[in-house]
Amino acid sequence: MSQLFQPISFGSLSLPNRILIAPMCQYSAVDGCAGNWHAAHLGHLAMSGAGLLILEATAVSPEARISPGDLGLWNDDTETALARVLDVVRECGPIPLAIQLGHAGRKASCRAPWDGGGQIRPGEPGGWHTVAPSAVPHHEHDVPPEALDADAMRRIRDEFAAAARRAARLGFDGIELHAAHGYLLHQFLSPLSNRREDEYGGSLPNRMRFPLEVFDAVRDAFPADRPVWARVSATDWVEDGWDLDSTIAFARALQRHGSAATHVSSGGLSPHQSIVPAPGYQVPLATAVKRSTTIPSIAVGLITDADQAERIVATGEADGVSLARAMLFDPRWPWHAAARLGARVTAPKQYLRSAPREHADLFIAERPARP
Repeated sequence: MSQLFQPISFGSLSLPNRILIAPMCQYSAVDGCAGNWHAAHLGHLAMSGAGLLILEATAVSPEARISPGDLGLWNDDTETALARVLDVVRECGPIPLAIQLGHAGRKASCRAPWDGGGQIRPGEPGGWHTVAPSAVPHHEHDVPPEALDADAMRRIRDEFAAAARRAARLGFDGIELHAAHGYLLHQFLSPLSNRREDEYGGSLPNRMRFPLEVFDAVRDAFPADRPVWARVSATDWVEDGWDLDSTIAFARALQRHGSAATHVSSGGLSPHQSIVPAPGYQVPLATAVKRSTTIPSIAVGLITDADQAERIVATGEADGVSLARAMLFDPRWPWHAAARLGARVTAPKQYLRSAPREHADLFIAERPARP
């Protein structure tokens, strides 16, 4: 029996299998508002048979966006636009939905990847002045960010909480807090970007303080019967940067604060990172976090093959796997994995006839959509 297709729970949220669709930025929103592209993109993935679909990094304020095209959830317009998209997505499939809330910090005000991805400087069309724990730029040639003061940090915590309340109204099943990939919360964690000399800098407990305060604000603002968890970068891949031991301490603290899982990635904080990607290269990081906590640990990073994913879960290296680029390349990846592993997977009733004869019992008719 395939372990990849066994149920798993994030707190009170039960998922039908252990395949997660990771958040993938589309850089296609207008003033933070989701549109037709998001409906098509997410609707397509909703029919995949995966256990959970996590929406892309969603900014809690205009200044929190990575790029001018980032999705947002900070006012009635962005909430209404996303509600329209979610109506389409939920009609396409009953897959559980989570949203990743984030703030880009010093990595904000950037061009989309297909436009080079570099910083849009303040005063240039579409650009704005960024903020961070300290006035240390991401790239040496970037305009330095403004160091956050106490009032600005309080405002950002409130923006995360407000976005969480909007996410609750939209009916999301869970929230993932983005504390990875060099964005604001990760910037507070890493000594490479956090040079503060107050209670939010210096020691590891001090550097964890603001991310944990934001987690608490989101947890308090979201219904208690729906889970909140975090995505983390387990290492900066830079000497004297954020590392695995610090990540384990942070994951344990998150669990004490009510986190339902840990989504383990790496890197993104420094252009000097030294990574040699290989299939499953981040899985050992997820394994170390799993062995140090009692909540699910999700592995991500060059997981592309069904047998590989099955092995990760079956051997206990991680409790689940998260796919990003592989899912874009093959939006029916869970179908093909189920066929390969002798499992069954949920599919829309309109597609039930598509199963090849040798996999005639592959599909389970989709569950009724929630009201």
